[in-house]
Amino acid sequence: MGDRFPIITAHCGSMNTLDHTLHSVLTGLQLGADVVEEDIRVTKDGIPVLAHEDEWVTAAGRRLLISQTTFEALREHKFEVNHGQQREIIQICSLEEVLPHVKSAGKIMNLDLKVDESIEAVAALVKRLDLATQVFLSGCKMERALLAQHSHPGLRKLLNTDSDLFRTLSYRDAVVKTCEDALSASCFGINIEHTIVRQELVDYAQSVDLPVYVWTVNEEERMIQLVNEGVASITTRNVAALVQLKQQMKI
Repeated sequence: MGDRFPIITAHCGSMNTLDHTLHSVLTGLQLGADVVEEDIRVTKDGIPVLAHEDEWVTAAGRRLLISQTTFEALREHKFEVNHGQQREIIQICSLEEVLPHVKSAGKIMNLDLKVDESIEAVAALVKRLDLATQVFLSGCKMERALLAQHSHPGLRKLLNTDSDLFRTLSYRDAVVKTCEDALSASCFGINIEHTIVRQELVDYAQSVDLPVYVWTVNEEERMIQLVNEGVASITTRNVAALVQLKQQMKI
């Protein structure tokens, strides 16, 4: 176990709020998360928005693709989304609506890019809002990480682990390859699904100065295991439980 508690990252939809909404982001911030994570896509006219999927269904039943629709046109519609056992109606939220709240809170935003086109859109917005120190990119496997490094080296980014490596190589070889890729793409750390994580990975990554960010952990027992293994960040929808654990462990 390290001498610092992992960074608490609030996953979109934290505490059972609706994914990809300002309410979700504010909930994470209010509960004490250090970082809030959101999925990012980009509209036809280059506006970054909070969304996991490209296709959305309007309340009237019309199917629209974010990538083929301007932001102004998207804002003319309400969209129907699943929320647990219910269907709810929301508007598409732009990244620009959310970032000022992150900035004023003095926190960080993890921008999980779903398409390559998000890189330019995010870079332009971050520059305009002077937020380079309060955002970083994830959703970057090797090709996207290299693309981001080539076009906007000032944007910090994590390398998203290629899970296929851990199915096709020995665990040790997959760890070494992952770290080599992260360093060659100038990533500051590794973003990995928690079920893949072992102590061996954390130790090796730390030996080459790559912090390990894990997602998405909602059970307290697994949180404790990962804290003890020394991961750098835990992403969770159950922000309140992780904040409480931090208070109890007093690291």
